[in-house]
Amino acid sequence: MRQHVNPLSKHFNEIERIPSLIEMFEHAKSPLHLDIGCAAGHFLFDLALVNTSWNYLGIEIRERLVKNAQLKLREREIKNLYFVFGNAYKILNDVQNDFFLKNVKSISFNFPDPWFKKRHYKRRVVQPEFIKILSNSLQKGSYIFIKTDVKDLFNYMDCTISSNFNFKSIDKKDFNYSASFNPKEVQTNREKYVKGNQIDIFDRIYMKI
Repeated sequence: MRQHVNPLSKHFNEIERIPSLIEMFEHAKSPLHLDIGCAAGHFLFDLALVNTSWNYLGIEIRERLVKNAQLKLREREIKNLYFVFGNAYKILNDVQNDFFLKNVKSISFNFPDPWFKKRHYKRRVVQPEFIKILSNSLQKGSYIFIKTDVKDLFNYMDCTISSNFNFKSIDKKDFNYSASFNPKEVQTNREKYVKGNQIDIFDRIYMKI
């Protein structure tokens, strides 16, 4: 069951400060991956444990999930993982967070809320303005990963990202997963469910050029 939260609500106007890399991670200079819409963080917990050479940051708009993930993180004392609550667009559009995006090596949008009704498309997380921020802030050679089981949403995200000339799609056959944020090709809970029910998954990789 997808639990939708309206990202345009005034509730998200207050932006949570992203700490410095030294405050968040034990090894601040490790490659950094950002997962937008990380939900309860299960995917990132799995990644952080099997790939300690990377740092992982999850942003989630449902505050309860973030609080639970932060509590779990403190209990497990994992040093290469951090969670932030809020609207990702507003957080990353804050000039105080410029330092952070310049250190991101890759970003993932895994099975985001589809917002099926056309009048709600503006609530989808991948928007031209958001991609423009990433285009202006990410370093060349950084990657964006999208994945969904909703074909219409995939087409929407693909069109939005491809319309920005600073990103080009990468053939998955030519991509070196062993050097990426996910060398073990860990799956999200949604991905496991979708594959288990033989539902099609649509995904694509883009590189900042």
